[in-house]
Amino acid sequence: MSIEIGSKVQGKVTGITNFGAFVELPGGTTGLVHISEVADSYVKDVNDHLTVGDQIEVKVISEKDGKIALSIKKAIDRPEREKTSYTKRPRQGNDDRNSKNGRSKGNFKPKESFEDKIANFLKTSEENQYTLKRSKESKQGGRGGRRG
Repeated sequence: MSIEIGSKVQGKVTGITNFGAFVELPGGTTGLVHISEVADSYVKDVNDHLTVGDQIEVKVISEKDGKIALSIKKAIDRPEREKTSYTKRPRQGNDDRNSKNGRSKGNFKPKESFEDKIANFLKTSEENQYTLKRSKESKQGGRGGRRG
């Protein structure tokens, strides 16, 4: 029996490892259900979800060089979510099309230029350095006097 990608088949768990479970498929072939394909939720240990000898339904997700990849979570039929077109929520408050900071979204202009930001940074940096220098001098005895 040939296994087709996308088909759902019944299988028997023949082995469990720390990275998944081996499943014997009809026709004697074996595939692997990777730990990430065991359940929709996080799986820390495959043994919490499967035991050797379990009959499970799996979906064939790929086949390469004789290695068959299987999925338990994709084999579960779920109603597909309806694809809805997203509509914008009405704005609360003033509907003046301005963003939170009062600027128009269409023509973005920064509040201050890069040069202004650098100048402000240098000014505050120099003030902080001056304050630190004064603080250090007062702790050392001040005015350059030597202790002897």
